[in-house]
Amino acid sequence: MILQTIAKFILKTSGWTYTGEIPDLEKVVFIAAPHTSNWDGFWLLVYKVALDVELRFLAKSTLFWWPLGSLLRWFGAMPIDRSQATSTVQQLIDIFEQEEHLFLALAPEGTRKLRPYWKTGFYQIALAANIPIILAHIDYPRKEIGIGPELRPSGDIDEDLAFIRDYYKPFEGRHPELQSPIEFPPIKNNENAD
Repeated sequence: MILQTIAKFILKTSGWTYTGEIPDLEKVVFIAAPHTSNWDGFWLLVYKVALDVELRFLAKSTLFWWPLGSLLRWFGAMPIDRSQATSTVQQLIDIFEQEEHLFLALAPEGTRKLRPYWKTGFYQIALAANIPIILAHIDYPRKEIGIGPELRPSGDIDEDLAFIRDYYKPFEGRHPELQSPIEFPPIKNNENAD
């Protein structure tokens, strides 16, 4: 495939390496961190094409107008309608139940700005849909993009977050000062943030 060759060439000539292997699973929530720059999305798309992996990601439904919508779908974007009564988390749980094969990539920091917490959606989706979380990273000092270990959410949030924290400890974003701490917000009235 020509695009795959081009993507590998871009990574190689830019000094980026990639590690890890695509999991032999049908359904997975990938989390990608740290997320501190617009460049993260570019490098992760190049990585996706280089490995020829069918990886999906979220985009606002309002972006899916012609011809941009076709291009976004080709790259793996999934439209999410935030105006629906059901939450984004529930929409994704429903999609996982309907699909036979789905690799979904989420950035739990949710923004490139420093925040006090990660969003909990990735964890809620994996727990409710009974699917694994795969930890993926981008590390700018080493110019490395990689796929790491699998985490089957146990429901013990403290234990699972400790595992995630340990994995991401050595990795630095393009702007390390903007990396959000790997914590979930306190639960209020049995509600979690998307």
